[in-house]
Amino acid sequence: QVQLVESGGGLVQAGDSLRLSCVASGRSTFSTFRMAWFRQAPGKEREFVIGTTSTGRTYYEDSVKGRFAISRDNAKNTMYLQMNTLKPEDTADYYCAADNRVTDGFPYEFDYWGQGTQVTVSS
Repeated sequence: QVQLVESGGGLVQAGDSLRLSCVASGRSTFSTFRMAWFRQAPGKEREFVIGTTSTGRTYYEDSVKGRFAISRDNAKNTMYLQMNTLKPEDTADYYCAADNRVTDGFPYEFDYWGQGTQVTVSS
């Protein structure tokens, strides 16, 4: 079992930056996990934002390319989401997700989810 806890959300202005963290705990080896960030805006379905494999390959949703970056510190069991040049449309609850199944490509199915952290970007 793996527990994920996000932090770092808040209220910022358009153009600002914010870094989210996701700390994993449990008996599994964090470095072997495929990790990702999803978000859910009010009234909308949850959507994929950015993800990384255990080998460091990164996948992006088109709207965040060039603005968001994902990184991980396996020694700290922590994943980060660096968000730059934030826009009001980035406003959402952000969730981290983890999965250690062997997969082809980067499917959006994940076994473990955090509770989310809220990001609000004012114009």
